Amino acid sequence: MLLIFLMILQLGLVTSVVLHILLRKRDTASAIGWMGVCILMPFLGSVLYVMFGINRVTRLARKLVGTHSAGRPSISRLSSWNRELEGQFAPLALMVGKLTTRPLVCGNTITCLHDGDGAYPPMIRAIETARKSVVLCSYIFRDDQIGQVFVKALTDAHARGVCVRVLVDGIGSGYFLSPIYHRLKRAGVPCARFMHSIWPWRMPFLNLRNHRKILVVDGRVGFMGGLNIADENRVSRKPRHPVSDTHFMIEGPAVRQLAETAAWDWYFTTHETLDSDLFSEAPSETGETLARIVTAGPDTDLEKIEYTMLQAITLARRSVRLMTPYFLAGERFLSELELAALRGVQVDIVIPERSNHRALDWACAANIAPLLPSGARIWLAAAPFNHSKLMVVDKAWSFFGSSNLDIRSLRLNFEINMEAYDTSLADSLDAFISSHQNRRLTHYDLDNRYKLAKIRDAFARLFMPYL
Repeated sequence: MLLIFLMILQLGLVTSVVLHILLRKRDTASAIGWMGVCILMPFLGSVLYVMFGINRVTRLARKLVGTHSAGRPSISRLSSWNRELEGQFAPLALMVGKLTTRPLVCGNTITCLHDGDGAYPPMIRAIETARKSVVLCSYIFRDDQIGQVFVKALTDAHARGVCVRVLVDGIGSGYFLSPIYHRLKRAGVPCARFMHSIWPWRMPFLNLRNHRKILVVDGRVGFMGGLNIADENRVSRKPRHPVSDTHFMIEGPAVRQLAETAAWDWYFTTHETLDSDLFSEAPSETGETLARIVTAGPDTDLEKIEYTMLQAITLARRSVRLMTPYFLAGERFLSELELAALRGVQVDIVIPERSNHRALDWACAANIAPLLPSGARIWLAAAPFNHSKLMVVDKAWSFFGSSNLDIRSLRLNFEINMEAYDTSLADSLDAFISSHQNRRLTHYDLDNRYKLAKIRDAFARLFMPYL
């Protein structure tokens, strides 16, 4: 009798899960994989699917937007700053506008900052001179020497009446212990941990991380890019494991889009709506750059950064330069790069000679080989490990921010990038990427790996969506 009951339970469980997969999963490989796991291991597979296979974040985001229209600030106030673009990149500007529902805004000044040595001082000065508000989001925020400098600046700002909000990732800044979170809380600074929970039924959120790095002060100046807050980023001080990176200071109307993204992340985490009068100012033109924020994540922004990059590659006529710390792109991204190279576009991809995650290097070695026959060039950047995420097309359009070129970053993480239509900025970033083309990776390098290394790399590649 018990056996019959268990068989009926098993059949009902598998049927329910398979039907849910068929109706909800768009990716066929993922759908087939989950169905196979659930059929072969009905009970364990079903539990794993419920925990890791269901995207609850999309439902949560839509619920928050639907029940609280102020949760995601309106962009209608910026409509007068929208600019039409003509020429080669006009289709890209049109597509990204429809994709993101954000306008392309003019009158911005974008300053490129290198490493913590170049980026931390202006960030700290901005916090120290804040009059109304500071909102800071960081994936990694360590309680080390530079972390404590930021804490002091944030604490002092809070003490003098500035409205301060700090959001750190629930994993990147410490899952079991988060020293920086507790230090800020003890100082009275409002701080939250993005999607953090120790309870088993919240375990799916372990796989979803807020990888954005945003600082907005008084709604007038913003910082974004790939830089975390940690001593390892102060390369000139020669830390044990130095991490070089690129960050950007933004001034002008685009800062409001940056502030709105940070406000949404805070609301998503805490359900507190930030006062737009405190956290944003009327946009004023400070320069000549056309720019727009592009966000991506498993909520309502799924794959928008990847779509933007794919469209830009499609429009490339002369060159595509990419710099990324981890290159684990999916098949459609690889195909687009191959097609660009085959039609005569010079495609250059710069990756570290050795990253800070060996498993990612192994998977990259197995994943990158198909690009070489098309004529795309792969370059290895010498130490120190460079964490920059940059893309330049035809020395005219640039794309930069927090997103890596891997499946996790493009599909699972909450990311933020900025597109800029500025030949001067694009030319300088193009030159920066080219300066890191230290050694070219060839077929010979890949083919002459030991057999065991090839097997290891191929095995690591199977875990690309989770690395």
